[in-house]
Amino acid sequence: MRTIDWNDGAVVIVDQTALPHEVRHVHLTDVDGLVNAIQRLAVRGAPALGAAGALGVVLALDEARRASWDDRELDAAIAGLRAARPTAVNLARGVARSVAAIPEGRDAVLATALALLDEDVAANRAMGGRGADLLRELCPHTEAAGLRLHTHCNTGSLACVEWGTALGVVRCLHERGGVALVYADETRPLLQGTRLTAWELQEMGVDYRVVVDGAGPSLIARGEVDAVVVGADRVVANGDVANKIGTYPLALAAQRAGVPFVVVAPESTVDLGTPDGAAIEIEDRDGDEVLAIADVRLAPPGARAVNPAFDVTPADLVTALVTEDRVVRLAAGQRP
Repeated sequence: MRTIDWNDGAVVIVDQTALPHEVRHVHLTDVDGLVNAIQRLAVRGAPALGAAGALGVVLALDEARRASWDDRELDAAIAGLRAARPTAVNLARGVARSVAAIPEGRDAVLATALALLDEDVAANRAMGGRGADLLRELCPHTEAAGLRLHTHCNTGSLACVEWGTALGVVRCLHERGGVALVYADETRPLLQGTRLTAWELQEMGVDYRVVVDGAGPSLIARGEVDAVVVGADRVVANGDVANKIGTYPLALAAQRAGVPFVVVAPESTVDLGTPDGAAIEIEDRDGDEVLAIADVRLAPPGARAVNPAFDVTPADLVTALVTEDRVVRLAAGQRP
């Protein structure tokens, strides 16, 4: 099952807001619908956003033809798609890749976008194997018992086209019989770990436990975790990593405990044009996401919240970055 694909003039997504209770496919035929799906996190995850950006340009061209848009209107639609979520670099890169093919015609743009989807699948499988090999290297004492892994947010097939990044490494290790247990942070405020990662781990047949975000560092400190493996929404030139809010405390705990902290992300997530983490634009989302769960408000009337969607983990806390092409030892001073 692909999280995002193209079918007969529509972008087809698995609506991640409906999981785990329902596997719902949504057909999107206009740019506004796709932008809305991105912003409400019906489609999410850096690689999946890259695919959405690339396919969204095809939607824009089709809509421009149907509605007789001029160039200004087409450019505005594409710009709105590009800016739908600012922190993950993959969305803008997916858009840019398809836009570059526009002079060759609509069919060339579609072919470009579909090629990006196929490349994402291949990249994820390559990352899975490379990451599994690395974790075995970093944790040789776990060979017999299997690894106890800790992860954050959702980095499986739902965050990509297929397979997954960090959770793709878990999948690969599991197929080799190398996973003892996975701790999955609930990932507040929208519970991607509870809803999505738990669902994927259950589908894989992996033994797992969901933990509240605040418990993660304590589990690491207690010696119950052999390695932390997470994804990334952007890796910048000095090696700093932007990922779902709550990642940074895990990295601090892992360093203190002497536990490997591994980031798994495709090369398309590496942004050498941004110098360091301080220059990353962090998306701030609606505070009501913090004050309510499943549309049930828990906070008192008048309460307000701060809701940054991402945090930045400094490079010196990251044992290694794994991409489809290489392993970069960031904590040892290597740079992307």
